Amino acid sequence: MNEQDKLPVDAPERGSSASPVDAEDVAAGAETASEREAMRQSEDEAAEVKASEEGPTETPAVEAVGATLDQSRDETDAADKAVLAESRKHTRRAFVAAAAGVAAGYGFYRWIDGSAGIEMQPGPFRVAFEWNATVSRAVLRDHALAPTYSLKEARDLRVNGVYGLKKTLAPESWRLQLVGMQNAAMHPRFASDVTEWEYRYVNADSPEDRGHDTKVDPNAKTAEKMAPAPMMDQAKAEEDRSVRMPRGREEAGESRSTLMPGTPGLLLTMDDILKLPRYELVTQFKCIEGWSEIVHWAGVRMRDFLEAYPPAPVDGREPKYVYMETPDGDYYTGYDMGVCRHPQTLLVTEMMGAPLTQYHGAPLRLHMPTKYGYKQIKRIGLISYTNEKPDDYWTKLGYDWYAGL
Repeated sequence: MNEQDKLPVDAPERGSSASPVDAEDVAAGAETASEREAMRQSEDEAAEVKASEEGPTETPAVEAVGATLDQSRDETDAADKAVLAESRKHTRRAFVAAAAGVAAGYGFYRWIDGSAGIEMQPGPFRVAFEWNATVSRAVLRDHALAPTYSLKEARDLRVNGVYGLKKTLAPESWRLQLVGMQNAAMHPRFASDVTEWEYRYVNADSPEDRGHDTKVDPNAKTAEKMAPAPMMDQAKAEEDRSVRMPRGREEAGESRSTLMPGTPGLLLTMDDILKLPRYELVTQFKCIEGWSEIVHWAGVRMRDFLEAYPPAPVDGREPKYVYMETPDGDYYTGYDMGVCRHPQTLLVTEMMGAPLTQYHGAPLRLHMPTKYGYKQIKRIGLISYTNEKPDDYWTKLGYDWYAGL
């Protein structure tokens, strides 16, 4: 059998053309494909027409992103609303707290303003002054030393405050009245009534500026500034009764601690003072008005004076205070005994290498570098040891009694 006999009956020979039946099938298939293609085109066109009528549509991915954005926007809006609500709550609280604070502050002010006054200060302010003094005493115990300086830094001290100095004192008439000394009756300078001593004044003009007093306007004629009329009337009535010069003619009036007639004590002269050891000091004078000057002082330490003229005990103990005033009683100050024993507290007789002048307090003034200047009394006429807290000129006008630096 040859190779042709092995071929299938329906298999065409290689290289021969298809039979007529096969051609028809192919043609029919082609027509079917054309129809299918036409149908697809028709469906696509219909879909495009429908899409154009319905508008653009989003893909699932775009829809998912849009949904996420909507959710995020909703969450942001919710958070904003929560923050706004909380802010409103805090704003209300803040307004309520501010209103309460204002009301409390005003109430506190009204309470202070309506409090009973103590020496021209509302009571709470005066209590605060006393508290500050208590703390200062507890911390420093009146033993802290003020800084000292070289002599070349010293300058002439300006005249500031002429209370008690407005009349020129006749130097020979000066005496220091000392009251409260131990065994005073045994001293050769003892007087049964020191208030009987008369100070004399002269009308001599002074080359110094009588009106230079920076505690008031220099144009306000300081030298003529007097106490209120009722005080002056009272002083004049006392003058008429006692035939003595009126006292306490300055703004604060007469001291409550001034001596009563018939008070015994010593009448010391400048020679008695100058017998004590001489002491020099270069320290800073500080004024409560805000200025300061370094000054060279010389005189007698107050602690040496206290040793020479010791206070009489009160109930077995040393009295607590020392009171000083000018000869006419117009200016007066009070001190703790401790600060009077301070090693730098000085009874001054010289300033800048020369004797004191009238308007710097001749013949005797006080320098206390641990205190403000208004406590450093000039022209001392009286020193009294006492167990009662003494009156003080500027304290009566609203200042601090302690006046510590």
